[in-house]
Amino acid sequence: MAVTVSINPANPPIGVLLAVEHVRDSVAVKVQEGKNTGLKINDDVTFSTVPSICRYLARLAPGKQLYGTNSLEATEVDHWLEFSVGRLGCPADFSDAVQYLNQVLGPRTFLIGHTATLADFAVWGALRGNNVWLNMLDRGKAPPHVARWFRFLEEQAEFKAVAMTLPTKPESSKSETRKQDQGKFVELPGAEMGKVVTRFPPEASGFLHVGHAKAALLNQYYQQNFQGKLIMRFDDTNPAKESAEFEKVILEDIAMLDIKPDIFTHTSDHFDRIQGYAEQLIRAGLAYVDDTEAEVMKQEREQKVDSKNRQNSVEKNLSMWEEMKKGSEVGQKCAMRAKIDMQSANGCMRDPTIYRCKTEPHVRTGTKYKVYPTYDFACPIVDSVEGVTHALRTTEYHDRDDQFNWFIEKLALRPVHIWEYSRLNLQNTVMSKRKLTWFVDQGLVDGWDDPRFPTVRGVLRRGMTVEGLKQFIVAQGSSRAVVVMEWDKIWAFNKKVIDPIAPRYTALQKEGVVAVSLPQSKEEMKEVAKHPKNADVGQKQVWYSPRVYIDGEDAATLSEGEVVTFINWGNIIVKKINKNKAGVVVSIDAELNLENMDYKKTTKLTWLADTRQALFTPTVVTHFDHIITKGVLAKEEDFKNFIGKDTKTETVMIGDPCLAQLKKGDIIQLQRRGFYICDQPYGPPSRYTCQPTPCVLFHIPDGHQKEMPTAGSKAKSKKTDKVEKAASKKELPSPKEEASPQYSPQDEQVLSDKVAAQGDTVRTLKGKKADKAEVDAAVKVLLVLKTEYKALTGKEWKPGATKAAGPAASPAADPGAVDAINAKIKAQGEKVRELKTAKAEKPQVDAEVKVLLALKADYKNLTGKDWKPGATKAAAPAASPAASTAAVDAINAKIKAQGDKIRELKAAKAEKVQVDAEVKVLLSLKADYKNLTGQDWKPPKTTNEGKKGQKQEQKTGEKPAAANPEAEQLKARIEEQGNKVRELKGSGADKAQVDAQVKQLLVLKEQYKTLTGEDLTAGGGKKGKKEQKKEKEQKKEKEQKKEKDQPKKAAKEAARPEGSMPGPKKVTRLGLEAKKEENLSDWYSQVITKSEMIEYYDVSGCYILRPLSYSIWEKIKDFFDAEIKKMGVDNVYFPIFVSQAALEREKTHIADFAPEVAWVTKSGDTDLAEPIAIRPTSETVMYPAYAKWIKSHRDLPIKYNQWNNVVRWEFKHPQPFLRTREFLWQEGHSAFATKEEADEEVLAILELYARVYEDLMAIPVVRGRKTEKEKFAGGDYTTTVEVYISASGRAIQGGTSHHLGQNFSKMFEIVFEDPEKPGEKKFVYQNSWGITTRTIGVMTMVHGDNRGLVIPPVVARDQVVVIPCGITANLSEEDKNRLMAKCQEYRKVLRDAGVRATDDLRDNYSPGWKFNHWELKGTPIRMEVGPRDMKENQFIAVRRDTGEKLTLSEGKAAEKIRELLDTIQADLYSKAKKEQDDHMVAADTWDDFCSCLDKGMIIQAPFCGAIPCEDKIKKDSARDQDIEPGAPSMGAKGLCIPFKPLKELKPGTKCICEGCDCDAKYYTLFGRSY
Repeated sequence: MAVTVSINPANPPIGVLLAVEHVRDSVAVKVQEGKNTGLKINDDVTFSTVPSICRYLARLAPGKQLYGTNSLEATEVDHWLEFSVGRLGCPADFSDAVQYLNQVLGPRTFLIGHTATLADFAVWGALRGNNVWLNMLDRGKAPPHVARWFRFLEEQAEFKAVAMTLPTKPESSKSETRKQDQGKFVELPGAEMGKVVTRFPPEASGFLHVGHAKAALLNQYYQQNFQGKLIMRFDDTNPAKESAEFEKVILEDIAMLDIKPDIFTHTSDHFDRIQGYAEQLIRAGLAYVDDTEAEVMKQEREQKVDSKNRQNSVEKNLSMWEEMKKGSEVGQKCAMRAKIDMQSANGCMRDPTIYRCKTEPHVRTGTKYKVYPTYDFACPIVDSVEGVTHALRTTEYHDRDDQFNWFIEKLALRPVHIWEYSRLNLQNTVMSKRKLTWFVDQGLVDGWDDPRFPTVRGVLRRGMTVEGLKQFIVAQGSSRAVVVMEWDKIWAFNKKVIDPIAPRYTALQKEGVVAVSLPQSKEEMKEVAKHPKNADVGQKQVWYSPRVYIDGEDAATLSEGEVVTFINWGNIIVKKINKNKAGVVVSIDAELNLENMDYKKTTKLTWLADTRQALFTPTVVTHFDHIITKGVLAKEEDFKNFIGKDTKTETVMIGDPCLAQLKKGDIIQLQRRGFYICDQPYGPPSRYTCQPTPCVLFHIPDGHQKEMPTAGSKAKSKKTDKVEKAASKKELPSPKEEASPQYSPQDEQVLSDKVAAQGDTVRTLKGKKADKAEVDAAVKVLLVLKTEYKALTGKEWKPGATKAAGPAASPAADPGAVDAINAKIKAQGEKVRELKTAKAEKPQVDAEVKVLLALKADYKNLTGKDWKPGATKAAAPAASPAASTAAVDAINAKIKAQGDKIRELKAAKAEKVQVDAEVKVLLSLKADYKNLTGQDWKPPKTTNEGKKGQKQEQKTGEKPAAANPEAEQLKARIEEQGNKVRELKGSGADKAQVDAQVKQLLVLKEQYKTLTGEDLTAGGGKKGKKEQKKEKEQKKEKEQKKEKDQPKKAAKEAARPEGSMPGPKKVTRLGLEAKKEENLSDWYSQVITKSEMIEYYDVSGCYILRPLSYSIWEKIKDFFDAEIKKMGVDNVYFPIFVSQAALEREKTHIADFAPEVAWVTKSGDTDLAEPIAIRPTSETVMYPAYAKWIKSHRDLPIKYNQWNNVVRWEFKHPQPFLRTREFLWQEGHSAFATKEEADEEVLAILELYARVYEDLMAIPVVRGRKTEKEKFAGGDYTTTVEVYISASGRAIQGGTSHHLGQNFSKMFEIVFEDPEKPGEKKFVYQNSWGITTRTIGVMTMVHGDNRGLVIPPVVARDQVVVIPCGITANLSEEDKNRLMAKCQEYRKVLRDAGVRATDDLRDNYSPGWKFNHWELKGTPIRMEVGPRDMKENQFIAVRRDTGEKLTLSEGKAAEKIRELLDTIQADLYSKAKKEQDDHMVAADTWDDFCSCLDKGMIIQAPFCGAIPCEDKIKKDSARDQDIEPGAPSMGAKGLCIPFKPLKELKPGTKCICEGCDCDAKYYTLFGRSY
């Protein structure tokens, strides 16, 4: 699997680069530059920290043992990874961290083990990137062991390779600083001074590009460094591609790069010798001639299948070889192959082709030869023969190195060292000659030297200098790290070369130039330096006159009275700006102010004088964009889908008179615009057309990532852009710049509004999925506006940016306006809440939320503070009058009444939605109270007449003078309810009845406390302060006494004899408190928790599966996995994360899941660029991969399954196993060439699902096909197994197998070539199928009873539990030990017989407690063994399903237990089958249908199949009643169309739906469903 690592070149992750370097020969890793460091696994998943990336890479190459050799070493690696980013990365802890590292490294060479691991990479990388450490090292003050370890690793080849690609260390001298772009070359192995021979072997089939230039310059570098030789060899082994014209062009390009080879050769010089070596291999039995078709040969190599000709005799091979050499019809079908190893893991070693027959004439040898060697065969031979010592090859040839060396060895040739380096990859372009040729042939470029091309001629024509190109390539060195570079880097090197020598000139955009009148100026010419910092560049003429021109964009930014600086002249004062009716500046009146030498705060402008003595030069400037719009193309992406549009932009200019003197290839700088190269010099007016030839300038990128240069505006000139600052300083020397000028609040607000508007434009474009280029252009405009805002205000723009504070404070907000907007906010908030409650569409809710946020922003602008619930009017100058007492009393009464209503609803266990609605009303009333009174509402307290009266009341117990009648009434009700509870307890009433009355009593007491603010004492009076204080003190004393007694209790417990029963009986509430037939919901919740199947979790709808339940899932998984493997299904795993684009690709399918999709929107505190979905299902994840893998009918069928989890964020009532937000399942996805194969698999899988229920879970199912309404979205049809649950009278879907037809294959372009019609594509037929942990919940509800679970033996974790009984105080210790041993013996015997048995020998629980415990857990058989049973050689077996006790002999324990388990399994199935049969009926009339439905039955009824009819049946059959507490009311829905209906459909039978006159098509199973 190929992975992509993105690195930030400004802060390279050294540890990651080291890991990449170490795993490169095992894993395909691509490194590219980017803004952030990350490892991109696919479009959706990226690791972003050094430790996580390193761990992932190490796990991809386990053979490297970079993560240690065992779990202990892996733990140590984790420690050092965290240490590298923790203590070692913290400046405050750095010194201590290094000392700690020094102690650890004292006796060690590596941090862990005997080789370098991730620990060494991460720690060494952290130190290498730390300037403090590097300075310590340079000064000799580094701790000795760390310094030794650091320098030792620095000398290792991989560390050297990475170090050479990094920014240089801090240098101590200027001479060393000059070397910062050099020295990144790795030493050649075995190189000797004066003996090194390298070669550059291009194929003469196109122009050289910058990648070839890197190869040529690297070879020359080593040749020069070792004073050796460089061979320039044309690889002309393919006569169909070579061209003499291209040879000539390549030689010219080599000369331009200043490369001077010592020897020029051609591979064709050695054709006879190479043929001789080929025949030598045939005679040695190491090569054979093969006439297999090319496509078949390719398939055989991929599948490691020997060719039919592999064992040919030498004579036959030579005979076929002669046919090849003649070029006969037979020979043209043959190829010679090396006989290496068809079983090799390296595909290049599977008998590669070394000769092929070609009849085209060769550019040098004509028709002399009819056979030509492949490059891979010719290269090692010619390298060896020509004396090459070191063959430099890019890493893409890595797999062919073994082949290269095999030829050398078998032909007994002189060895050649192979040295790999990384290929040069650049973003937004293609480097393939084939692809570049396509651009030329299509006329999308001007030719091979087009400035947009990566060819040597193209980049030179665009302004790249040979020196700049050489410096760039030298700086890359010979690292093996594969990096995809941005073009900016290569142009940045070029700028270093041209910036010191490019002369400066001026040009203005012709359209919109504005004349500036300077009456005091006189027409004259002066000579000034072409380059302000380099006098050697020469002088240029600058003309001055009373009338000059400036750019229209500059003119629009000026204001009257402003002082501006004309570059190469001085300051002028703008006197008057003349505009036309449209407000456009047409001219400016100004005066010279040359005596003012203050250039600090002025805008710098370029200009041109209007004089007949020096006419403007007609000029056209051309800017280019990338020919490929996407930065990095994936391997499978077609470059033709990313062709850039409008990549060439021309602008007509009026140029400096000096531009007329430019020659082709001259490089200049247009001030405030950038660097340019002259592509076409100026030509005087033609005698034929009377028109001059304009000077054409091509823009040269300078490595800065910014928008395309345009005329400089005033705002732009105020940017803190280093280049522009430098330009202004170079032209007119001035002191250091001061702070930016003051700005008006109006300016800030106008610019802020522009930014906000442009942001809306960008969001709109993204929302409607506009073309990427259009979005990028809008984003660029937005960034420019934000930069201008920062330049103006000195701060970053933020949403809601308001006007800058004016000189005086703004007046207080109008109370009326505040009230109005406050009311709007509240109303809008209610609207949003109603939409959410009604579960409206997300876009609708989002739109209303935006309105609400806008209103809140308006409120903040008006009041200066954020809006909060209960926001009151803005403070008026005078205090508002006191609120009306009557109004306060009225709203107080409403609050109390609403509170009572809520308490009653809670006591009655009303629906949560109903309670929430009433709570919202209460909160609204309390907010109104706060608005009215200015304070929060609190429960009112009863008042007493002064403190004396209160004290007197506490002493005497008398009622206060002004008693609260409501409180007295409530007190009487509490006393009456208390008496009722006491009576029930005294009469020994049922616990559930007592609990209900106690709950009512507590509700009344809570109401009393809310009303009075105080608790009610047992005697009916309120607790005084003294009494409350006394209670607290007593409670505290009790707790202290408990703590003091704890050690005594523990000692007493320890002193108790081992095996004795504890004194007091333990109160456990072990059993179920709800009955299945009375309250199924409560029963179900209790049984799954008390049986230890699940544990609730703090995320609603998610649950912990404990061993008991997970073991059942394992049994299902083991059975199903084994069965599908018999069908040829393979298991795979696909990522859990889905990109938004992938998920939305199939909207029909995903519509059913849309409300349930969970989204990841953040990484830490950072918002993700776009949200990533957690899979609700995997079609959109898997099918793009299927499209890549399936090309031919030979690739079919594909049958893949994955065991995984999915997340569906259910908003209904979550129920463990039945309806959860995360669940486990298997999902199978298969693809076939024909529909018949797919249909066959659908039913085969469905039958397996039926067996899971019937054979494993002992649950009968109804097999059938889903109705059109209920089928899988996007599928052709869905088959299902439906289960009936008699306790609720409802059905539940057990598992589904879908036939998707060709719907998804058309959507995802999953096609294969039709074997019967070559060249035509066909879409595959697909299936998907799945079963979930819902099975466990179904089993629980079907078989469980009021004592707990009943688990069928086939899936039970423990089929038998052995429990010792009869342990009394009189039983001797010896007998007790014998009993325990006997229990363990039974357990062993059963296990040996294949029965899953356990024992319960705990001595702190009684046998009765254990019986209940294991009954609750559903264990099928309980074995009771006591002292008397041991004497009589027997035991008691108790069936969990019936409670029947059987006395069985010890000798036949295993046999009888196995028989009993089979019986239990069969009986459970029979019982469930009878329940289903008794409750599944056929009904032909609507009345019978409804009657049966209300009796909790499932009904087979005649049905026409129409979706509207199914909707009506569901609606009309709803009875506004709950099938079980907590479950939503519902009507009957179509469960399935049974494959075996209860009765045959008679012709003319009408649809069961009332009002439908259509004939029924089939009997359909209807019922209420989960």
